[in-house]
Amino acid sequence: MACGKLEIDILNSIWGLTDECEDRDISIQDVVNNLSENGIDRAYTTIKTVMDRLTGKSILVRYKVGKKFFYKTTMTKREMAIESVKELAEQFFGKDYAHMIRFIESEFNLVK
Repeated sequence: MACGKLEIDILNSIWGLTDECEDRDISIQDVVNNLSENGIDRAYTTIKTVMDRLTGKSILVRYKVGKKFFYKTTMTKREMAIESVKELAEQFFGKDYAHMIRFIESEFNLVK
């Protein structure tokens, strides 16, 4: 379930917006505005394309209210982080979490 930088930025935007109100309907324009407020300026069409890609990956669901489409994530930020760590462990460490943790500790000077 690898995601690119803009995909993660969009997901973080949606999670942040729904932190304020869990049942909030999130539109593409909401995401564009939120990203812009956080210094990430992208065209509406770019955001729409990436959100459609996330829908195709089943990370977002799209639904219609009246004439407008809205989006929700299918995973919480925590669930997505867990899946990402599992994927990292599988791809680079043969699912050996202890080895992965030792690697992270040594590479980022976290061991005292």
